[in-house]
Amino acid sequence: MSTRALSPHYHVGIVVRDLAAAQAQLTELLGITWGSVMHLDGTDYRDSSGRDLVLPTTICYSVDEPRLELIQELPGSVWVCNEHSNLHHIGFWSDDLIVDSTELTGAGCPMQICGRAGDAAPTSFAYHRNELGVRIEIVDTAMRDAMSFLFSAGG
Repeated sequence: MSTRALSPHYHVGIVVRDLAAAQAQLTELLGITWGSVMHLDGTDYRDSSGRDLVLPTTICYSVDEPRLELIQELPGSVWVCNEHSNLHHIGFWSDDLIVDSTELTGAGCPMQICGRAGDAAPTSFAYHRNELGVRIEIVDTAMRDAMSFLFSAGG
C-alpha cells in the first residue's frame, strides 16, 4: 500500500502553563521573536468520540522558521502539560558550543547530557532542559558536513 508523504513540517507545538512566561523564557534563551497572541473565548471542536466541544484557545507562533507554536494549557482537554513530553528536543547549530552551553546553563536551562572526547566536554552536541520541560540541543557546526548525509533523501 502506498501512502502520500506529508509536506515538510512548519512548526513544533508546545503546550505551556503560562504562555507569556514561556514566550519570555524562550526569547531570552533563543532570541525568538513572537507573532501576535491569538485568544478566542470559544472555538468549536469535536473530540475522537464525536462529542462537540466549545473551548477557549490561546496560541502564538514564532515569526521565523522553523516555527514554534505555544499553546496555553487547558485542563481537562487535549492541551494539558504532563511530566512526560512527546517533544524530545529542538535542535540548533552552534558556532561556539562551549560558550552557547555556558550561556544556556546561566539562563536557567541546565545541561542534561553532552558529547565528550576523553576529558573534554561538551563536544559535538549538548542537551539542555528548561523548566518548561523542553530540551534544547546545540550541535557544533563543525559537525554539519559529517552529518549532511542525514539530511538528504535516501541518505
